[in-house]
Amino acid sequence: MKIVFLTAGAAGMYCGSCMHDNAIAKALRAGGDDVLLQPVYTPIRTDESTIASERVFFGGIHVYLLQQMPWLRWLPRWTRSWMDRPSLIRMLTRRAVKTDPAKLGELTLSMLRGEHGRQSEEVGRLVDWLAKDIQPDAIIFSNLLIGGAIPTIRRRLPNTRLVVTLQGDDIFLDHLPADARSKAIALCSDLSNQVDVFVSHSEFYRDKMGAMLGIPHERFDIHPLSIDLAPFASPPSNDSAGEQPPIAMHKADGEFRIGYLARLAPEKGLHHLVDAFLQIGAMPEHSNVTLHAAGWLGEHNIPYLDELRSRIAKAGLNDRFVVHESPDQSTKIELLRQMDVLSVPAPYEDPKGLFLLEAMACGIPVVQPDHGAFTEVVQSTGGGILFHPENTDALIHELIGLKNDPDRRAALGETGRQSVHQRHHIESAAEHMRRTCQRS
Repeated sequence: MKIVFLTAGAAGMYCGSCMHDNAIAKALRAGGDDVLLQPVYTPIRTDESTIASERVFFGGIHVYLLQQMPWLRWLPRWTRSWMDRPSLIRMLTRRAVKTDPAKLGELTLSMLRGEHGRQSEEVGRLVDWLAKDIQPDAIIFSNLLIGGAIPTIRRRLPNTRLVVTLQGDDIFLDHLPADARSKAIALCSDLSNQVDVFVSHSEFYRDKMGAMLGIPHERFDIHPLSIDLAPFASPPSNDSAGEQPPIAMHKADGEFRIGYLARLAPEKGLHHLVDAFLQIGAMPEHSNVTLHAAGWLGEHNIPYLDELRSRIAKAGLNDRFVVHESPDQSTKIELLRQMDVLSVPAPYEDPKGLFLLEAMACGIPVVQPDHGAFTEVVQSTGGGILFHPENTDALIHELIGLKNDPDRRAALGETGRQSVHQRHHIESAAEHMRRTCQRS
């Protein structure tokens, strides 16, 4: 099959959706399909090699300026093409600073209106390329929010199967101003009528987005969340992209390491884990407990991390808290292998949780809030423990319980590892997607 993934780049940060799209696209290509991973908005950033096209459609700088200065569309296209240079987009979006929600709301609505929005020329450019140069059998959208061109694609490519993966659309929508959010949901609902099939990684998210957009269950395919297990098969190499600072990987004798692997941000719940660590670390019998947090840090979240560091320092635990920012793949795997337990106590209902599968692939048990996709991942794999969301006492109880019971810790880690290898590998995900793209 000839398949195009349209995947939304996330500026300068590592993006779980981008990494998952990249892994599935590589697996489909390895299976003989003609696959093109095409970024929109910004180039994608992954912690492994990417097969993404260097070209970017709907360049983030360009579409933003077209929204703020609509008169730009009257200038010849060639005078604006420099805005879509990947190197420029990377440079200007490297820090991924916060955008005014009100301005973002208007831009979102315009993009969802497709050929009727202020970026209509860019819609035409994408659709012309798809219709004239590519003529794919299927197009996979990484979310519905980038689907404003769907009606135009449907008209120009009536026989192309249109697949939309829903994986975090609600989180973006919930950050919009109330009026823009309601309008965006209505536009997404209209777009959904022209989609052939929706993909979700959990029944939870199928139900949530189905209710929000009015999409019945029968229009969904559930694809179990999966990862590429090849990098986990052997000890990681010492090669890196040259971006990683030297860090102490190996544990001290007797150290019990609690790990966190996600964005260093309040929405991922690092502060909840710090709350638990401060109480555990204050107990004399747990003086060997350390907390290692790894993930991407946005410029706007530096004060958040600084405040957590300050609280930890005041408690006298500064030497037991280590931060590893944006680890590449080999560094991430080595860090995971040095953890005793992983917890990312996100307060919101996460639609995926790739970090859970990555920890389990290393034989590391997880302790997660009992909500969102976390519930299904932990129950599917048997590789961890669930606790009541935002209940610090429950989180502390489970972490101490695993620390004091190494046999249970090892059993959970091994069960999770086997489950990931049996049911959550990327080759299985590619086969699921292949069938979804083929189904009539």
